[in-house]
Amino acid sequence: MGKFARTWQLMGAAWQLLKQDKRLIVFPLIAGAGLAVVIALFAVPMFVAVGAHPHAGEQVHPSPQMYLAMFVFYFLAYSVIIFFNAALIACVLKQIDGERPTLGYGLASAWQRLPQIVGWALLTSSVGILLRMLEDKVGFIGRIVVGMLGMAWSVTSFLVVPVLVAEGSGPIESYKRSVEMLKQTWGEQIIGNVSFGLIFGLFGAVPALVVFMLVLKSNPLVWLPVGAVLVLYLVMLGLVQSTLQTIYQAAIYRYAASGEAPPGFDNQLVADAFREKQPGSWS
Repeated sequence: MGKFARTWQLMGAAWQLLKQDKRLIVFPLIAGAGLAVVIALFAVPMFVAVGAHPHAGEQVHPSPQMYLAMFVFYFLAYSVIIFFNAALIACVLKQIDGERPTLGYGLASAWQRLPQIVGWALLTSSVGILLRMLEDKVGFIGRIVVGMLGMAWSVTSFLVVPVLVAEGSGPIESYKRSVEMLKQTWGEQIIGNVSFGLIFGLFGAVPALVVFMLVLKSNPLVWLPVGAVLVLYLVMLGLVQSTLQTIYQAAIYRYAASGEAPPGFDNQLVADAFREKQPGSWS
């Protein structure tokens, strides 16, 4: 519970940073729009193909062509997400240093790291498709193991994007650096991600449930406008969550790299989250 309480406080510090420059939310917004385009590019042909061959989806094992299409989808989706996360992180790191960067600065910084971003997207996509292929070939227990492998990959690569943005290293070197930093901590990254998901899940689920209960008892004519407002609220909530998590990620990197908490983040609070592990606590 102490770790979750620390994460709540760290999230509050990230919120204060976002309040200083609300433009930061633009990067997740553009990333979401770009991701929607990528999804549409693949979803439309898929629906057309299913309509033309309605029994094609009954195939038990995906074909090599399907795996190739999934890999291309992963690569494009990851490229969009990583690029705009890199732009946001560049702005956050600059803001932590006491400056007020423009959105153009973030985009230019991400563009400067484009080879590293593309390389990391390729590596991440390769890992993702390999895990998917393993999952398709194993049983129930095997899927649990594959899921744990995927979680381990997600955790150990948590600081890769801040590393490649700040240090300009390649994808392999950035991953090794992320693992090295993770070994020095008690895994606050994991708790942070889980806590953000739980907190924003409640922020979304509770209003949605209340609205749903009220709408059921109201005139059907109000369902559409109320539903539209709820969707807009959930979209904005998702954008805020994504922005705060990336700010949190950048702050964690800055402390792990320098040993000093960013301005606005309580030094003892972050130090408690990143105290050295005892010998033998990480194999």
